[in-house]
Amino acid sequence: MQQKRIPSHVAIILDGNGRWAKKRHKPRSYGHYQGARNLFSIARAAQTLGIERLTVYAFSTENWKRPKEEVDYLMNKPVETFNAYRDRLYEIGFKVRFIGRRDRFSQELLDVIDTIEKETSGHTGFELVIAADYGSHDEIVRAMNQLQPPITKADLEAKLMLGEPVDLLIRTSGEKRISNFLLWQISYAELHFANVHWPAFRLRHLKRAIRDYQKRQRHLRLIMKTGSNRNRLPYPHIRSSVSRSCCRCFRSS
Repeated sequence: MQQKRIPSHVAIILDGNGRWAKKRHKPRSYGHYQGARNLFSIARAAQTLGIERLTVYAFSTENWKRPKEEVDYLMNKPVETFNAYRDRLYEIGFKVRFIGRRDRFSQELLDVIDTIEKETSGHTGFELVIAADYGSHDEIVRAMNQLQPPITKADLEAKLMLGEPVDLLIRTSGEKRISNFLLWQISYAELHFANVHWPAFRLRHLKRAIRDYQKRQRHLRLIMKTGSNRNRLPYPHIRSSVSRSCCRCFRSS
C-alpha cells in the first residue's frame, strides 16, 4: 500500500450485521451490537492510515421499515452505550459529526448526538461522520428547497449535509449497489465491494480496499469554464495531473 496515495475521504456502507448474526444463530440485535463495536475500531485504523475523514451509513431513511423490535434496539442502544461510556468520550481522539434527519429521533437520542458533537468538536486531524436517518434523495431535495433559481453547483453543495466529495466508497457484505447513499458526493469516487459482513470487516480489508483504489488511474472529466476557472478540476482537493493532451481530448468530446 502506497502511503502517498491514501484517499482523503472514505465512505462505507455498513452492510451485513443481521446476516452475520444469523450465521452464528444469534439475534439481529447482536449483529448490530458487534457492528457498532467494529465501527470505532475501523475509525481508529483509518485515522492511523492517514485517512482524513470517514463517513459511514449507519441508519437510512428506509430503515424505519424494518421490524419495530429491531428499530427500537437501534434507537435505544446508542443512548445506553453513551450513558455507560460517557467518561471515555474524550479518549476517542477525533471529531464525531452526525448527518441526516433529526425530526424522528427521541429527545434523549438527540441530546446524546448533541453532546457527542460538542465534546469532540475540539479534536482535529480526523473526522468520523455518522449518517443516521439519512437518505441522499432526501438530502438533495431539502437542499434544493432552500435555494432560489438560478442555482449553481456551488450553491447546492453549500446546502448539502455533507459538502466534501468522497474519494473511495466501500460496501461490505458483497452487495453491489449504492442504496441512496451520498449520491452527489460519490460522483467521482472509486467503488470497492468487500465480500465480508460489516462486523467481520478488519484493518486488512480496509487496506485491501485502499490498495484497490491505488491501482486505479483516476480519469476525471474536466469542467471547462471561461476566465480564471478554465481547466480547473471538479473538486479543489484533487491536484491537476492531467496532461495538456488530455485536456485537448476533453475539449473535443
